[in-house]
Amino acid sequence: MYDTTAFRKGLKILINGAPWKIVEFQHVKPGKGGAFVRTRIKNLKTGQVIDKTFRSGDKVGVPDVEDIEATYMYADGTDFHFMNTETYETFGVPIERVGDTANFLIEETKVDILMFEGQAVDIQLPIFIVADIIQCDPGVAGNTATGATKPVTISTGYTLQVPLYIEGTDRLKIDTRDGKYVERVKS
Repeated sequence: MYDTTAFRKGLKILINGAPWKIVEFQHVKPGKGGAFVRTRIKNLKTGQVIDKTFRSGDKVGVPDVEDIEATYMYADGTDFHFMNTETYETFGVPIERVGDTANFLIEETKVDILMFEGQAVDIQLPIFIVADIIQCDPGVAGNTATGATKPVTISTGYTLQVPLYIEGTDRLKIDTRDGKYVERVKS
């Protein structure tokens, strides 16, 4: 069991049989009355984010979660398939559970997967990925003084804005936290 004094950002807790992750927390000690902890928590199964207040000294469960390192292999239309790097066991994760993470899953990318009761509940991507461009419009001459951008589509189908000097043969370094262009990568 965790006590409210153990709360920290990223801590996984168990409430009513469901795994939650603390996104934000704040210990509050008012002048009158007992202390409490105001939190924002995210359900790891559904993705729902709620605000919840705990009284000082409240206890919550410890979820039976396991972090595994896996390599993304391929998608078959219904599942994304991964291979556990320790046991070499392959497993599928439904498309609905992967969500927006799919925008940055490139074959052979190493990811951390949080497992709860044998099911993947969270996929943690590396901070940066390197992707090939599959569609790129030519830049318009004369627009360079304003810091103009143009859309490009990478190999996963994700579209992002890049500077005009980027060409279709370039490889891009992309920040997976916000989906933005970082730099051009030399081959």
